[in-house]
Amino acid sequence: MSNVKITAPQAAESTSFFGNLRHKLPKDTGIFVVMLGIALIFEIAGWYVRDQSFLLNTNRLVLIVLQVAIIGIIAVGVTQVIITTGIDLSSGSVIALTAVVAASLAQTSDSLTPMYPSLVNLPAVIPIVAGIGVGLLCGVMNGFLITKTGIPPFIATLGMMVSARGLAQYYTQGNPISFLSDGFTSIGQGAMPVIIFLVVAFLFHIALKHTRYGKYVYAIGGNMTSAKVSGINVNKYLIIVYTIAGALSGLAGVVLAARVSSGQSSMGMAYELDAIAAAVIGGSSLMGGVGRITGTLIGAVILGLIKSGFTFVGVDAYVQDIIKGIIIVAAVSIDMHRNRKKR
Repeated sequence: MSNVKITAPQAAESTSFFGNLRHKLPKDTGIFVVMLGIALIFEIAGWYVRDQSFLLNTNRLVLIVLQVAIIGIIAVGVTQVIITTGIDLSSGSVIALTAVVAASLAQTSDSLTPMYPSLVNLPAVIPIVAGIGVGLLCGVMNGFLITKTGIPPFIATLGMMVSARGLAQYYTQGNPISFLSDGFTSIGQGAMPVIIFLVVAFLFHIALKHTRYGKYVYAIGGNMTSAKVSGINVNKYLIIVYTIAGALSGLAGVVLAARVSSGQSSMGMAYELDAIAAAVIGGSSLMGGVGRITGTLIGAVILGLIKSGFTFVGVDAYVQDIIKGIIIVAAVSIDMHRNRKKR
């Protein structure tokens, strides 16, 4: 029997082949495979625990997609903040504030106690623009606090988180705002939230990948000092990034209010954590300079699958939060390990 020997050139050729194959695959292939694996695990668990399919239930899939759409809209803005080495803890509270403001301007004359009796039956565009505008203003304030006072993003956005939630509660006095116009609620019905999310994701994917804005955002996250030396107006672009994040939180709040046909100060609770988790799971680095909208999209889907899957197999909601926390810590740990290897 003859021994087959692999020569150095053959080994190099084999290594080169697999290396080239890896480089030719899309960058988010790994996280996409993880998503498919999680879906398959819940499918198997569904047949084992409940004797029914997890993936072939239309109502469940629609619910997952709708949940992903709201979180995904926020996560697109949060991803850009994380790329600059920042963080935004205020998005969930901004959702609540924008939702109640938009809802108060979307009430019809059928309401028994309208917030503004003289402003009922307004065109849908007015509450939509007002809601997004409030979110944009919150983002501008975050940006100015961070750039003009030197307050760390964690503290600045934490303050906004508390203040925005308090403003939402004060604005409504703890009461829900209902009887919203059909024109307004239409943007939250059917496939509209998903369409809005995909459009937002596509626009900012292009912006980050093919525009000067995206080039500067990555440069700031990669090395802020070098970005300043190269002539980039770092403060200007940081304000723009936080403004975009606030406006997208406002959009998410408007869509959420339209979807449930109500505005409540309790809306968006802990959504900021889901958005951060979606970005980190999708490959964004908390060290800055790394992140993709496509990865964030997949990360949001993974969170939706996990939440719906655990509910499907009967895992307690409190246990779900524990597992979600473990997933976030694991994702950050992997990111830190990856960064240490690079250095």
